[in-house]
Amino acid sequence: MCGIVGVLGNHEAAPLLVEALKRLEYRGYDSAGIATVNNGVLDRRRAVGKLVNLSDLLVHDPLAGRSGIGHTRWATHGAPTVVNAHPHQAGAVAVVHNGIIENFRELRSELAGYGITFQSETDTETVALLAHHYMAQGLDPRAAAEKTISRLHGAFALCFLFNGEDDLLIAARKGSPLAIGHGDGEMFVGSDAIALAPMTDRITYLEEGDRAILTRTSLEIFDAEGLRANRPVKTIQIDSARVEKAGHKHFMGKEIAEQPAVLGDTINHYLSGDGRSIVLPEGDIDFSKIERITMVACGTAFYACLTAKYWFEQIARLPVEVDVASEFRYREPPVTKGTVALYVSQSGETADTLAALRYTMGKADRIVSVVNVPESSIARDSDLSLPILAGIEIGVASTKAFTCQLTVLLILALKAAHDRGIIDSDKLADHLSALRNLPGVMNHALGTSDDVRRVARKLAEAQDVLFLGRGAMYPIALEGALKLKEISYIHAEGYASGELKHGPIALVDKRVPVVVMAPRDALFDKTVSNMQEVMARGGKVLLITDPKGAAAASDGVWQTLVMPEIDNILAPILYAIPAQLLAYHTAVAKGTDVDQPRNLAKSVTVE
Repeated sequence: MCGIVGVLGNHEAAPLLVEALKRLEYRGYDSAGIATVNNGVLDRRRAVGKLVNLSDLLVHDPLAGRSGIGHTRWATHGAPTVVNAHPHQAGAVAVVHNGIIENFRELRSELAGYGITFQSETDTETVALLAHHYMAQGLDPRAAAEKTISRLHGAFALCFLFNGEDDLLIAARKGSPLAIGHGDGEMFVGSDAIALAPMTDRITYLEEGDRAILTRTSLEIFDAEGLRANRPVKTIQIDSARVEKAGHKHFMGKEIAEQPAVLGDTINHYLSGDGRSIVLPEGDIDFSKIERITMVACGTAFYACLTAKYWFEQIARLPVEVDVASEFRYREPPVTKGTVALYVSQSGETADTLAALRYTMGKADRIVSVVNVPESSIARDSDLSLPILAGIEIGVASTKAFTCQLTVLLILALKAAHDRGIIDSDKLADHLSALRNLPGVMNHALGTSDDVRRVARKLAEAQDVLFLGRGAMYPIALEGALKLKEISYIHAEGYASGELKHGPIALVDKRVPVVVMAPRDALFDKTVSNMQEVMARGGKVLLITDPKGAAAASDGVWQTLVMPEIDNILAPILYAIPAQLLAYHTAVAKGTDVDQPRNLAKSVTVE
């Protein structure tokens, strides 16, 4: 969640550190800081709030030096204050950290026994103090860092900087991602490649348990067993335009608008040249031999899995269980023979999802992941990793990654149906033909943005909003509610329409808008009945439907948004668009921070 960057450069480090941290803002943060070594002297600057506050501080109180580390912090241990902000420094050691040190209380108690005092409430300060303690006992920086890292339990990505050492960084990862960048007589460290893209396109990804010693001209990596490791250097391609707003006011708005294009890329990746069959370029899976799928994810990716459950069960007749990753491994579910464990994560580094994946290693017949980052930990630990090809997503609230996840999962469900003989080749080709038309239909849906904006101005006055949907639209109702609460801070809940009378209808009155996701499908009439129950109690209904649905059920509703007609199995992907637009325009109307909503992070790399 936090962002880490390190520089051993040929130029002043502070501007490079701040620029790299800006590229990590999407991860979410509430404070930031940097430390540098200049003429052998270690010093740091820290500020609460946005990076502009740190930039302002550096104007008035600059930091010189060509070696440094930087950090954007998302608070876990301790409030977002200057004293809790990173880097943490203890004497000759400064440290930045992403993750949670689970045994920090025991280490604090041990250090307190030596008379060492603490300035912050964080677990990270313990790392700096422990390394400083070992150096005070006579260990050199490398040995002190190594001994410190060996004492830590939990998840972490770490980068150490030392007083008197302007050509040394020490980095380590366990459970949290970390990348090394190779320059011309320079070396860099970053939480991900995006941070390092302006400085280098040559990246080495550290693997689980790795420790790295960097100088400007060398990189030594040791694995979890302490053995020298050879990790490949990869040339990455990051389109700088993808990390700019390109004329949009917010990244989220840009990413919503990009969906037809990126979905086209995703669809083309998985279809044969004639468009009539499915090809998995990364490796095949024969669903005829599969008895059950267990799908695991968090947040928006979890709702993608819930949607896919309908597809796999209805189209392929394949039983599916869906679990929240943060609960899955703790209930220790039995994983039976013939089970595929399928994990969905935008970043591929989601801590709970990664832990759940590792729980099923050796139990499931096959581990499959659907990710946006091919080099991520979840991708590397899977037997088969399927990219969603959404491109870089900066906005914290996922949009294009969600619809790309849905698209890949639908393609898998169609392949499963064909593999299992539920649909023949001609029926598969018909479904794929409709899928190829989806980007064009999404363009039409995006054309309703002005209508959604008009409705959103009124919705912004609400304190509570309910979302309803039936069948595969139920998870889209959940996702719509999540999007609205994430970025507008309006309390919103999603329900299966049929569950309305089992409790939630008690919340309905004229002050609570009810958003009904209802294309005219086989369940439409039942959804309309639930909608009538809302209106009978004075509730304000926002009906999102297609032209036939609007003609049949718009009488008496508060507002109607009309989407293009679409094949029923594609409706969940299409109806994600109005859900996203509604949240986006409502947040804009309220003036909230659309791209970096409070308390949230893009990549949740701690449990």
